[in-house]
Amino acid sequence: MAPKSKFMITPRTKVGELLDNYPELEAKLIELAPTFRKLKNPILKKTIARITSLQQAAIVGNVPLSTMINELRREAGQDEISIDTDSSENILTGTPGWYDKNKVTISFDACPVIERGESPVALIFKKIENLGKGEIFELITPFVPAPVIDKLKEKGYNAWFTKAKNVVKTYFYKQD
Repeated sequence: MAPKSKFMITPRTKVGELLDNYPELEAKLIELAPTFRKLKNPILKKTIARITSLQQAAIVGNVPLSTMINELRREAGQDEISIDTDSSENILTGTPGWYDKNKVTISFDACPVIERGESPVALIFKKIENLGKGEIFELITPFVPAPVIDKLKEKGYNAWFTKAKNVVKTYFYKQD
């Protein structure tokens, strides 16, 4: 890991790396995105923080990416940077053509797991293994699960989510 003086905060910086290099920024991160109050839980800090980038954290926290990055940089004594990447990049916002509620064959409500301060990631990946081609997996969470969306998109799944109050339903489609 780079020495603190050379460690630069960017959208690709993992939350865990940020806190390893600048532990004092935990309070600022929580101020920007109160959802990250859960980072006080050592299990989540070891798991979720290690895979979540600041770009993903901005999506989860519903904070403009440039605001998150530049406020953290300012607190760390770094100059502001111009960010031309939209924080909702690569996530479909309109109902995609592949979505059909009748094709939802697996649904998993991760809210109770998250509320217990545990990471649902392993459970999500285990459940999605049972998804057949052309089927849809529904994941229910209290926030946009950006790291999970990114990982599953890397594995060839399509993703789309809807938000209503404190409930996010994310749908993953395994192509034929």
